[in-house]
Amino acid sequence: MITVGIRELKQRTSDLIRQVRQKGVEIQITYRGDVVAVILPVKRPAQEDTQAVWASLDRLAAEIGARWPEDVTSIEALKEARE
Repeated sequence: MITVGIRELKQRTSDLIRQVRQKGVEIQITYRGDVVAVILPVKRPAQEDTQAVWASLDRLAAEIGARWPEDVTSIEALKEARE
């Protein structure tokens, strides 16, 4: 973890954000020696996780579609649920 003061953050923002993005570095921001913020890399789901989620949604949609009444639209169902 890198620790930088606010002034240094202002001077090196692009470089520090690049390190977070490319290397996954965490950065503590200090003000007068006290940590006031932390910059963390965003954890993105693995491609396999994303594909599994979409597959699960496809199965759910098929199940809902198989049980959905033919004479009811989704808009009508939502209106009824809100009443």
